[in-house]
Amino acid sequence: MAQRLNTNHGSSLKAYADLCRLPGPWCTAYVDAGTGTVDTLEAGDVRPGNARTRLEAQGATSADADAMERALQPAAGSPSPVSRYVLVHDGKVEVNEVLPGTLILPERVSTGPVPDLLPLAKHRPAEFPYVVAEVSREHGEIRLYRAGAGAAGSVQEVEGESEHVHKFHGGGWSELRFQHHTEDVWRRNADEVAGEIDKAASSSGARLIVLAGDIRARGLVKENLSEASRAVLSEVDSHTHTAGADRADLEDQVNQRVAEVWAGEQQAVMDMLAVQEGQPNPESAQGIGDVVHALQQAQVEVLILDDAALAERTLLALDAEPWIATANYEALGAGILGEVPAPAALLRAAALTDAHLLLVPGPVLPKGAGAAALLRWSSGPQVQSS
Repeated sequence: MAQRLNTNHGSSLKAYADLCRLPGPWCTAYVDAGTGTVDTLEAGDVRPGNARTRLEAQGATSADADAMERALQPAAGSPSPVSRYVLVHDGKVEVNEVLPGTLILPERVSTGPVPDLLPLAKHRPAEFPYVVAEVSREHGEIRLYRAGAGAAGSVQEVEGESEHVHKFHGGGWSELRFQHHTEDVWRRNADEVAGEIDKAASSSGARLIVLAGDIRARGLVKENLSEASRAVLSEVDSHTHTAGADRADLEDQVNQRVAEVWAGEQQAVMDMLAVQEGQPNPESAQGIGDVVHALQQAQVEVLILDDAALAERTLLALDAEPWIATANYEALGAGILGEVPAPAALLRAAALTDAHLLLVPGPVLPKGAGAAALLRWSSGPQVQSS
């Protein structure tokens, strides 16, 4: 593609590629994990045993059932609403994550030939990483967040020089000398704070940096930020460390900036798809057949998926490249692991080919397609959908 979009929505599926290469069976649990009331406490107590019974009824091994039962013990200290996602393979818990929020999909406890990443992917868009930095002339407070995940994941305090941080008003040459010295202190402090913001943004892949605080300090910090940080920077006129300041106002402004950037990224993907539609050699695919064909070629840059529209569709999961097929003859010598729900097969193939993912609701995709893709290169005229 001529321009690589910023489409890293949520955690990269590539992180699960090694797991996706392992042959099954896999045991998956996606359940409510709240412990906030008497009812949910009681449900939490019986849930592990119920999951074990359901897995054994589906043919899971004792080792897998044991591992799942242990993994689903109530999550102490996790306030409701909260969900849980667990993957078990060969008697070992490979993934065990407490996810903020209620269940997005129906609860599931199942065994199958491949890991089902859909529940995890549905929650991952809530992990839009961003940095909020509040700065003063002698101090910086840098917080890393993931949208929807509640409290800050990490907090970095930067204490700069405080001596002579305020200007001297004695008059004459002394005042001028102290003013220059004070401004030098401000600049050194701002440079240190900017460096820490750059580190936090770079290490987290932050897609937004919100800069708040003293207006003069904001300007100095902005000057010292890297080009990459300035590209995702948004300033807000809020300084909660002053007397009478309202932190709720800062939170409202930050949430608005996050929503705007998040929506803009998703719209950019859909706009690119619309531009490609009708081109003689499009860098896009629409419909399940075209998308599967592109995934088989490791050609997909962005997989755009309406999982609800494909809930009743199945595809073949393969044990080697091309990883996915619509029919036996497309396996190209790879072993067929089994017939699995189409969303699970598509997400597995995306993970194995380092494709990004955008989950969309109902009628967003053209012509009612359940799947579409932006491609890394054009492969000529579109393949007929099967």
